Amino acid sequence: MEDRRIKEACGVFGIYDMDGENVVPSIYYGLTALQHRGQESCGIAVSDTQGPKGNMGYHKGMGLVGEVMKEENLNKLRGNLGIGHVRYSTTGASTVENAQPLVLSYVKGSLALAHNGNLINAHQLRRELEEGGAIFHTTTDSEVMAYHIARARVSAGTVEEAIKRTAKKIRGAYGLVIMSPRKLVGVRDPLGLKPLCLGKRGNAYVIASESCALEAVGAEFIRDIRPGEIVTITQDGIVSDMELAQEAHAHCIFEYIYFARLDSTMDGVSIYEARTRGGKALAKAYPVEADVVCGVPDSGIAAAQGYAKQSGIPFGLAFHKNSYIGRTFIKPTQKERESSVHMKLSVLEPVVHGKRIVLVDDSIVRGTTIANLIHMLKQAGAREVHVRISAPPFLHPCYFGTDVPSNDQLIAVTHTPEEICRLIGADSLGYMKLEDLPAMVGDLPYCSACFDGRYPMKLE
Repeated sequence: MEDRRIKEACGVFGIYDMDGENVVPSIYYGLTALQHRGQESCGIAVSDTQGPKGNMGYHKGMGLVGEVMKEENLNKLRGNLGIGHVRYSTTGASTVENAQPLVLSYVKGSLALAHNGNLINAHQLRRELEEGGAIFHTTTDSEVMAYHIARARVSAGTVEEAIKRTAKKIRGAYGLVIMSPRKLVGVRDPLGLKPLCLGKRGNAYVIASESCALEAVGAEFIRDIRPGEIVTITQDGIVSDMELAQEAHAHCIFEYIYFARLDSTMDGVSIYEARTRGGKALAKAYPVEADVVCGVPDSGIAAAQGYAKQSGIPFGLAFHKNSYIGRTFIKPTQKERESSVHMKLSVLEPVVHGKRIVLVDDSIVRGTTIANLIHMLKQAGAREVHVRISAPPFLHPCYFGTDVPSNDQLIAVTHTPEEICRLIGADSLGYMKLEDLPAMVGDLPYCSACFDGRYPMKLE
């Protein structure tokens, strides 16, 4: 079977410009900066707070931001308040109906919602709505949330109150940006499983999944939105509500290992520094005699630099990444699947020929991709390839929006590290030790259930 990277659910972005400037270009650039979090679909929804109340414009579709958001589509959108979304599906099929933001018209007006994460009680909440006569247009848990907010809004005095009532019902992981015609609301789950941060550019406020998206639009990072916090932005400014907050937090450790962009800072931790520290921990745990340390682009590079620094072995670039290769939707045969690896990465033979290589990557899912890379290195003349993985073995499914495959598809569930080492053709293999994860993020409380099975909440 084809190996693949572990995928994140989505990235969200929201902006409110108090001066009335059009925010569509900013959302476009913000989503482009978050493209690594989802490549299946994307969308933008906007409102003009100075125009007719309730009038929202939106455009969404399947594909990358640059493919979907053509100039002619963007020119039809205008507003000083807006939200955007990039999606990789974990709940609901990869179809245009499931693309976000979701835009609803209901008795109290209009509502748009973009969601990163996954609810573990979505089925129960959906059934409750269906028994009340609701008809769903998507298969996502995001629509379940949007409908519950709309229903709560009928009796709630404000949209913020409706959001809070809904947040008290939902269980799971979520980073939300929600837009009414005059308000922008950001919501983060009480455990802090999904990231969300706040920024400011002149008289505009920005909410985004990662700080790199703030940088992309010239906004200054203010702070991370706190776990359980609801932030409401209106023409009058910002209001914070911490009623949902709790003492226990569990930030997703895989953000720091792989998901987040290298130039982001998340909950006070630099992603680059976290990965570098992870590489250093690997070097201490699994030393080896070698000539050069190399990382698998892109997420293995910083960990490889950390390994090199700690071990004293020189760092080198073993692969050239073709940044212009398109997404390959159809790879019907194993041979074609394997060729896609060669299309994206090519070996720099002068770096590896005759050398003993330490190859650092972020994870092994099924094992075929790393096996192909080792084969390529040895074809180019590498004498030995010692694999170091900056995450522990995947042993358990994730229910919070990280697309870890089922257990029968995880190579570490059915094979020991020694067996995996032989299967992938490596000369040695070392996984990050569970006890070394704190070295990456310090005293930040984290969720590592996909590695150790210790889920931070009771599962339905």
